[in-house]
Amino acid sequence: MKKSIIAGNWKMNKTLPQAEDFFNQINRKIKNAPLRQSSCILCVPSPYLPSASQHKLKSNLLIGGQDVSAHTDGAYTGETSAQMLQSCSVDYCIVGHSERREYHHESNALLNKKLFQLQECDITPIYCIGENLEQREKGLMEKVLLTQLAEGLKGFDISRGTIIAYEPIWAIGTGKAATAQMAQDVHQLIRRWISENYSPAIAEQTHILYGGSMKPANIAELIAQPDIDGGLIGGAALEVESYWEMVKIAEEK
Repeated sequence: MKKSIIAGNWKMNKTLPQAEDFFNQINRKIKNAPLRQSSCILCVPSPYLPSASQHKLKSNLLIGGQDVSAHTDGAYTGETSAQMLQSCSVDYCIVGHSERREYHHESNALLNKKLFQLQECDITPIYCIGENLEQREKGLMEKVLLTQLAEGLKGFDISRGTIIAYEPIWAIGTGKAATAQMAQDVHQLIRRWISENYSPAIAEQTHILYGGSMKPANIAELIAQPDIDGGLIGGAALEVESYWEMVKIAEEK
């Protein structure tokens, strides 16, 4: 059985002292209760990656970036290259988060370039896809997701450990809830696409995470679904206790 992945995305939150305190607390918890059925990934702001890389040496905590440049190097002020992430011992990196797609107008073609940059540096991508409320209400959910998969992963070999994260944008901060069955149906769709476009074996080994406001109250029901392999978690991953509670639930799956 695959390990469940509990990936926390801090977004643009915390100061460095707050981050250090979180790292120390989570490391103590992992040492006191070694993980066997789940993996902890913390995707932190770029300035905190050097500190995070030092803390990960103390336990089996894994570190992720929140974005990567589509360029290798050069005159791209404010960008973070895959080589820079690699030099900070980053294990994973988010690509195509819904906020990047919306606020920074990132296209599937651009995200495809970012995926190749990460693979060149042996960093596992967490590739995000998802539909908004208007797209869902118009019945375009499947078309949107399959286009994001086809264009974002064009020519890309996902067998080296790529993670897919499904974000139902319409269920994040809107008051509308996605049921566990609704999430399962979409995850099954994604896995079927991977099977048809790569192979059944690759589809089986690929982790597909749910990113629609997962929290301690709903994680058990969600990860009990056959095609949900963990979560990409925002707000509930900002506090040590709520994040660790989700890890413990995943351990008991």
